[in-house]
Amino acid sequence: MSASLQWIVNAEPPSGDGPSQPFDVGLLPSSVSQAIWRGTEVGQAGKAVVSTGFEALDAQLPGGGWPCNSLTELLQPQPSLCEWRLLSPALAGLSASGGQVLLVGPPKRPHVPGLIKLGISETNLVWIAADTPAERLWTTEQLVKANPRGGAILAWLPQARAEQIRRLQVHAQSCDCPVFLFRPEAAQFDASPAPLRVLVTLDIDWQLQVHILKRKGALMDGFISLQSIPATLASVFTPRLMRPSQLMAKTEASNVHALGRADNQPRLRQLAAH
Repeated sequence: MSASLQWIVNAEPPSGDGPSQPFDVGLLPSSVSQAIWRGTEVGQAGKAVVSTGFEALDAQLPGGGWPCNSLTELLQPQPSLCEWRLLSPALAGLSASGGQVLLVGPPKRPHVPGLIKLGISETNLVWIAADTPAERLWTTEQLVKANPRGGAILAWLPQARAEQIRRLQVHAQSCDCPVFLFRPEAAQFDASPAPLRVLVTLDIDWQLQVHILKRKGALMDGFISLQSIPATLASVFTPRLMRPSQLMAKTEASNVHALGRADNQPRLRQLAAH
């Protein structure tokens, strides 16, 4: 038994018959108190994290970013829809520091010019073409066990079962880089051993709608809207195109106004005839 646990075992309960007082966590050794979190609070990451690049999202994640030594499961309506826009700020930082971005079985061929626009260097990008579910799962497990420090592992595993994800999570605890698993939106209704599960969908005005389904801490109500204009378009967009919903609202309003005038014209002609 460690000295910290022995200290807790030997601690005497408070005397008296009065109501119990809230326990002061500060009385515990620092190694124990840092590992304690309340279920109503967002937990602290036990290991290192990588900032997402979005302050609003960092504030809702344990430790303030994407966790290392752990799996992160990203769910989306269809592959290659949101993952690059959500992860590119973090991946760009890892790539700039020399880390390798390892891709396992992406559903579409990586578009290198677009990734360069996102800040991900082609020299730090490794694409592993694994076609079958068994190949993708085996390759992901070998990469996680190899522990590629300083980079990130991105694996598309839509058919992965809970016991397979559990095995990956066990290995990921010894992996010092973020590990992302991409799965379909429908998987949110299945149990998963991944400590962090995030559902991301497209929102209006080039935003991403992020809903944290599972994290260490209290459940999150609602979602987070993140401004995420594709880098290939941000440099050519006018201010009006940054808010396409406003343009659509104005167009619909003008069409309704024009239709109203057209509908009224026969009625006005009938009144004039009388």
